[in-house]
Amino acid sequence: MSYTSSMNLDNLYCIDLDMPAMEGFRKFVSCWLYRSDNLVFVVDPGPLSTMPHLLRELRKYEVEKLDYILLTHIHIDHAGGTGALVKEFPDARVICHPQGIKHLAEPEKLWLGTQKVIGELTEIYGKILPVPEINLDYAELLGDSGVQVFLTPGHAQHHCCYLLDGLLFGGEIAGVHCKVETGIYMRPATPPRFILEVAVDSLQRMIDLQPRYLVIAHYGLVEPAVEYLQIGLKQLKLWVRGIAELLDNDKEVDEEKIFNWLQYNDKYYRNQYQLDEDIRSRERYFLGNSIRGMSEYVKKRPTGKESTISKKW
Repeated sequence: MSYTSSMNLDNLYCIDLDMPAMEGFRKFVSCWLYRSDNLVFVVDPGPLSTMPHLLRELRKYEVEKLDYILLTHIHIDHAGGTGALVKEFPDARVICHPQGIKHLAEPEKLWLGTQKVIGELTEIYGKILPVPEINLDYAELLGDSGVQVFLTPGHAQHHCCYLLDGLLFGGEIAGVHCKVETGIYMRPATPPRFILEVAVDSLQRMIDLQPRYLVIAHYGLVEPAVEYLQIGLKQLKLWVRGIAELLDNDKEVDEEKIFNWLQYNDKYYRNQYQLDEDIRSRERYFLGNSIRGMSEYVKKRPTGKESTISKKW
């Protein structure tokens, strides 16, 4: 299926949710507002701590109602403030992966798991407030809005993408993107539990849709969408191959060695040197999550198949 987009980008707004308390957290977390005469929705409202800013921005854009709150996944930086937003817009339908519904309705387990993974950062993001179950829903097609929903596990088991005309809200399916002066900077975002085959399948299905535009949650609207999705696909395979080769030799994760390997072998990740120092520091920190996710996947391969990934990819 191919889309010749009738999307009016004048209806689309990026609302930055910068967090000065965290180094490099600018042009990174954002909420996207779509507003036309017949349809108003936001994608990934962000954490609780940035909700006051988001509400001010929605008032600035004269948003009086929300038809939908679309969640690409339920991680705290994307969905933590959803419960607070629903209090302001109680008629909004909150759409997420079916596996995410119970965690949003009763977020205690999600909160504890988040604390375990990111520690003190949870206090900066803020609590995860419950979303009334009556507001939570999942559907493959959202009424007569034209919005299609696709289950795309990979970055997370509960990841979704949303397609409207030729515009794909891709969450973190293709990883992370930062604008640089020359070339393209991207990297995978693959925290545990990562399964290469699942992530590849999700990306390939979105490529097959042939969207024109892609919103990358971290960060920005890019075109042509397929090029960036293909870069994400190639990087997944390349990074897993590299980690497999290095682990075959050392059997332990050496983050610095993997970083150097990527600098040499990945022409897109190599552009991290163009990033501002604070953003480069942020990206270096999150690199560890991706390496851990891929390393766990590589280590769990059946005995006797140590070189399978290298040969396959």
